[in-house]
Amino acid sequence: MKVIKMSQVRRTSADGPLFTGGPVTRQELVGADNSKFFNIANVHFSKGSRNKLHTHSSDQVLLVTEGTGIVATDSAEHTVTVGDIIHIQAGEKHWHGATKTSTFSHITVTQLNSKTEQLEP
Repeated sequence: MKVIKMSQVRRTSADGPLFTGGPVTRQELVGADNSKFFNIANVHFSKGSRNKLHTHSSDQVLLVTEGTGIVATDSAEHTVTVGDIIHIQAGEKHWHGATKTSTFSHITVTQLNSKTEQLEP
């Protein structure tokens, strides 16, 4: 067993081609170095930042930990807040991020070695 205290896990920049709108940071909590099955991270979006439309090769679960965010697919858009849990099926096109007026953080859980395909330039 390992107890992970998020307050002690370093935030690193997650900025890259998948993100738009402002700084995004990530805390790697569980990954290949300590799990055979899961990637788990806490992702922090600044106001108005989001990721671009994408898919994952595994299911993804998001657990909202801070602020107000938006989770969207081709056909639906939901405003989410602390305590909400979002289940995204493998291959489902989606994006998620902060509203223009709030920061937003979520814990993301995917299968180890899950691949992300960016669909938006």
